[in-house]
Amino acid sequence: MMRVLAAGLILWSVAAGGISPQEAPAQESRGHWPQWRGPEANGASETANPPIEWGPEKNVKWKVAVPGQGSGSPIVWGERVYLLTALKTDRQQEPRAEAREETPEAPGGGRRGRARAEAPHHYYQFIVLCYDRESGEEIWRTVAAEEVPHEPGHETNSFASSSPVTDGKRLFVSFGSRGIFCFDMNGNKQWERDLGQMETRAGFGEGSSPALDGDVLIIPWDHEGDSSVIALDANSGRTLWESERDERTTWATPLITEYQGRKQVITNGTRVRSYDLNTGELLWECGGQVQNPIPSPIRFRDSVICMTGFRGNAIYSISLEARGDVTDTAEVLWSREDAAPYVPSAALYKGRLYLTKANNAIVTSIDAETGEVVIPQQRLPGIRMLYASPVAAAERIYFTGRDGTTVVIKHGDALEVLATNSIGEPVDASPALVGDELLLRSSSHLYCIAQP
Repeated sequence: MMRVLAAGLILWSVAAGGISPQEAPAQESRGHWPQWRGPEANGASETANPPIEWGPEKNVKWKVAVPGQGSGSPIVWGERVYLLTALKTDRQQEPRAEAREETPEAPGGGRRGRARAEAPHHYYQFIVLCYDRESGEEIWRTVAAEEVPHEPGHETNSFASSSPVTDGKRLFVSFGSRGIFCFDMNGNKQWERDLGQMETRAGFGEGSSPALDGDVLIIPWDHEGDSSVIALDANSGRTLWESERDERTTWATPLITEYQGRKQVITNGTRVRSYDLNTGELLWECGGQVQNPIPSPIRFRDSVICMTGFRGNAIYSISLEARGDVTDTAEVLWSREDAAPYVPSAALYKGRLYLTKANNAIVTSIDAETGEVVIPQQRLPGIRMLYASPVAAAERIYFTGRDGTTVVIKHGDALEVLATNSIGEPVDASPALVGDELLLRSSSHLYCIAQP
């Protein structure tokens, strides 16, 4: 069911002008990585040329300590870098009763049957950070909210797992259950919305990022309660429409893409669904995905590719001409069930999908048009497990493991390792590529990797 709501929130209005994949290459040439997975939401850059090799001291342009914790990725607009974090304070509320719920499924492949962690009783500051891209100097920080999280989160998750999105005039941030926020580029709050509390599967926590097109901000809201996808007016935060969804918790970020003059909001879940950006009307849906959907949809020519990799594998290429329920129809251009990522999203580079099997450092490359395997499943040397999504540029693909090791491979028909690099710190956030730089967030620092 689709509901159109008029939940008004009157604050300041800012000039419009969002981004779309069609506008992305021109924007990137000016030095932007404005959203999760980059200008075209596929993990690739057509213009970047980051270093192949680096280390704790080699090719590190700057390194800055990041307060608190977070696994959201940095975004870049021009000479500024934006990042979210959650800082635990000394302020406490009364401790809550410990939950003993069993959690057999864990995004990081955690132990089966362990007790669910105790809910937090410390207040956290949910912070937006802005850094100077040239020097790493902090330009501003804004506390969006200060609350006690209502769920403990998975042991490998954080309370700041989302990435911001910007059009260069406004910065949009989702802290999920702590609120949706709009700031100007100098950190002044323009509006905020409270959409309630999510109850995530097994209390694993939240992680989807918002998507932006023009004056429409899309918020995914899949959880164990009443799931939906919500469109907000980017100028005011009021609800434009809300479409109810028959989905349990997902962590995937929506894709907004235009096809034949109509903009679609494509969401990954146990079923892939597409909505009209202007009205919220359900345009098409397709079954076949597996549990705990996390990877984000990717546009390829006249199709969208979605995948899931927990307790099974599913990769589906679906025509953007689809209408209605297209499960098991010719609108599914190809599908595979042999390997798919769990937490990481795939990278699309020059017609090839580069992806991992589950969270393991087993890499494969697939022709995005046909679904045929180009590079069969092979283990990357030097990496055991990944949460970060691969990124691609300059004929290279960058895979970063949870221990902070990045393996760089050559784009091609065979697995050729060009370099293995380590910063010596854990990494779960995906890199951003801009110009000759690679921005990498570790558990405690933000790095700018660049050749001198």
